[in-house]
Amino acid sequence: MQISKTIKTKQNIKQLFKVSAIAAGLLLAGCDGDINLESNVDNSVGDSIINNPAPTTPTTPGDVVLPGKANTALSTTISIQMGFDVQVQILDGSISEDTTLVADNNGVPVFYAISGSLQVGSGASLANKSQAAKVALTIEPGTVLFGQSGSDYVLVHRDAQIIAEGTESQPIIFTSLQDVNGEDTAAGQWGGLVILGNAPSNKCPSDGSDCALQVEGVEEGGVFGGTDWQDNSGILKYVVVKYAGYEIAPDNELNGITFGGVGSGTIVDYIQVHANADDGVEFFGGAVNVKHLVLTGNKDDSIDWDNGYKGKLQHVFVKHAQNAGEANRAIEADNDGTTPEKEPQSNPTISNLTIIGNNFDTADKDSEGIYLREGTAATIVNTVITGPAEMGECLEFEAGSTVSNAEDGKIVMQNMVMACTNDENFKNAGEFDLPAWFTAESSNSISSSILVSDSGVPDAQSVLLGAGQDASNTLDAFFDSTAHIGAFDGTNDWRDGWAFGFGGGEVTARAEVQGCPSGTTSITPVDGVTTTCEISGRISADLTLTSNNMYALSGAVFVGGDNSDSAALTIEAGTTIFGRSGSDYLVVSRGSTIEANGSAIAPITFTSNQDVTGSDTASGQWGGIVLLGNAPSNKCPTDGSDCALQVEGVEEGGVFGGTDWEDHSGTLRYVVVKHAGYEIAPDNELNGITFAGIGSKTKVEYIQVHDNADDGVEFFGGAVNAKYVVLTGNKDDSVDWDNGFRGNMQYVLVKHGANNGEANRAIEADNDGNSPAKDPQSNPTIANMTIIGNDFDSADKDSEGIYLREGTRAQLHNFVVTGSSGMGECFEMEAGVTVDQAITGDSTITHSVFACGENFKNTADSMETSFDLAAWVLALTNNSTADAQVDVLDGIYTIDTTTAKVFADTNFFDNASHIGAVSATNDWTAGWTVGLE
Repeated sequence: MQISKTIKTKQNIKQLFKVSAIAAGLLLAGCDGDINLESNVDNSVGDSIINNPAPTTPTTPGDVVLPGKANTALSTTISIQMGFDVQVQILDGSISEDTTLVADNNGVPVFYAISGSLQVGSGASLANKSQAAKVALTIEPGTVLFGQSGSDYVLVHRDAQIIAEGTESQPIIFTSLQDVNGEDTAAGQWGGLVILGNAPSNKCPSDGSDCALQVEGVEEGGVFGGTDWQDNSGILKYVVVKYAGYEIAPDNELNGITFGGVGSGTIVDYIQVHANADDGVEFFGGAVNVKHLVLTGNKDDSIDWDNGYKGKLQHVFVKHAQNAGEANRAIEADNDGTTPEKEPQSNPTISNLTIIGNNFDTADKDSEGIYLREGTAATIVNTVITGPAEMGECLEFEAGSTVSNAEDGKIVMQNMVMACTNDENFKNAGEFDLPAWFTAESSNSISSSILVSDSGVPDAQSVLLGAGQDASNTLDAFFDSTAHIGAFDGTNDWRDGWAFGFGGGEVTARAEVQGCPSGTTSITPVDGVTTTCEISGRISADLTLTSNNMYALSGAVFVGGDNSDSAALTIEAGTTIFGRSGSDYLVVSRGSTIEANGSAIAPITFTSNQDVTGSDTASGQWGGIVLLGNAPSNKCPTDGSDCALQVEGVEEGGVFGGTDWEDHSGTLRYVVVKHAGYEIAPDNELNGITFAGIGSKTKVEYIQVHDNADDGVEFFGGAVNAKYVVLTGNKDDSVDWDNGFRGNMQYVLVKHGANNGEANRAIEADNDGNSPAKDPQSNPTIANMTIIGNDFDSADKDSEGIYLREGTRAQLHNFVVTGSSGMGECFEMEAGVTVDQAITGDSTITHSVFACGENFKNTADSMETSFDLAAWVLALTNNSTADAQVDVLDGIYTIDTTTAKVFADTNFFDNASHIGAVSATNDWTAGWTVGLE
């Protein structure tokens, strides 16, 4: 049995007999049932020395003696949890000679229990260096060490070294007893790792006398500091630290990993701190450099530096805990609180950092981005900061010396993207205008559309790719050559295989949860094999749909009540949800959210029972998805009273509308909706996805509606933005908006049904039928849209392009509108107010090409004066016509060479290299869509 199986292979972990196993362990331990983590220690003189007695009963082949002392109780308990034999050795006291912790002894994995303060070397002063134990603790790849309380920690003294060099397939793991036992884990279940060195700190005496600064969180004698910036404390490589951290008293705490005066000769690469009770990593002075750093779910600051830290960091991923878990700042950075300008001044250099905050918010702290204070300097490049609407400020400088550092060029920020959706990208300090300072650097930008996954990886179309500087040239040879902003290049996820949450870092990885989640009901497997869970009624508590099951909607399923009993529905990538009739549909109520984060290789699919069983599919086989929000609609009362508009297609009580243009209803990302749509009555129907009063902080990227019986997507008011949208084979309109919709869309591909299947308009756009100029007036901006019509033609409707009516305004750019020869008109405006607004310039279309049999259908203004639509279009910037579809498209790819519009504001819109939705060099549809053959 190789130790790697305990780290990576979830399927082999056995949870059987868990209760009896723990009981057996307690029984074997004796001493009133307590598990004894004490070794036989000689306490007669000086520091405690670990004795290495042979086990009473040989537990390893060949009776090999291991560091520490065997513990039969823990060995038995953990072996049962793991499903194979494990030898547990207790480590306590001091290690005063070179020691190696092996991961495997003749086929039996060895785990090490940290008991109390495990000290490597001793804390002799600089004047008594001859007394220091210059020893090395070497830890083999795949080794597991664990503690059971906040008083259990590892302390590496000055002049000692830790050589913990794991591998991608066999990381070294420091964790808690609960994790090893397969029990519930939490932050603060053991102490942490502390490394102390001889590098400078500005807390050292200024008179040149010996420096011995007591480090936070450990017993007296844990000291650091000196004069050697290049001091070498060893190697940490492929190391995962989980569930640690302990606050002894305010400002005296154990971090996941503490670096006290650690020098640049120390190698730190591929490390993770997960779910720590205090900071993830903290640097007290020194100059240690770090590459490939993962900090996830830590309760306080993820990165903290103080007192003259001058190291370098590259490839850093910070993500605050899911579901509003406790968090504070991604970076909290100080020099000195008493003397902010004190030398040596904190001045680290950071490149390729991704920060993803969450919505944690209390009176004491909240999830934030970067806070520079107490006189620190810093150079930060190639960095992106993002997070949800409820996240706190994303960039802040403390007034005084820190602001002076920014004004004097001691704080440098370049190639940075602020992408927070909380209206607080920046928090000013006094009269210092931080946004102006930030944007004065031309390489910095603010964006609401960075196209990164929930795990921080940018899509191929992300603005982060190719936008970075090569820090190896511009800053220092320490840095790897990169061209991207953020921690990842979109191709190589360097966390894979070793980091916890990314395929590695597991000890007793729990077996995949079997059965249906609470709040759902198990039904007969729909495909005869896969666990199938039925969802019905109202979801009033947070629910996660895991990808190992299928889920059947039964009737109208509501997430939360109307701005009450709010809940979050989280759907894992690769999950399939299906309905069995037009009455099966999903509604996300006002105040609740859906977090559907699929991926290009594992999209989330909403479809029909027939589809999952392999039967014949058709439109209208189930209902659809309805999102309800608190954003305005011009149907809301004008007297200021509460707005609660009944949405089309769903049962009474499905209401929307309000005053919050920036309302947040969650995320739809890589979501495919197939074979849905249901008409209850004329003008009362379910679309593929209905967005009713949805605000701009809702994220909609990479969605498809295919083969829908009514509209593909419809927007009733609101201001939600959507990017990368595919609408194929839908039976009515592909995009429909009404009643004050003001969102943005870019990269929209509409393709009417194959074999001239039923279709109507690619865009049917309205403001209000009774009062066409009613405010708020529909006025979306759409760029890079391709419309491919067909020859469908009936007495009631035919395949058409764009129809603007009922007073809507529209800002349209970079369109390709075409279709087969029998397609209906490709652009039309309703007579009256809609035409008036075109004439006055309130609506426009530019940088577009039309290649239809009937490109334009003329109409009239409100004075019944004939309006030449063709002349109006072709007089606008960079518009043209072509003879046929083959002249502008190759399949779905744009071949027309019209120059695309350049947007001055790239907060949402990209400056594309082509018109239309897709090009051969930018095929964002590949791998996750259907119906584009």
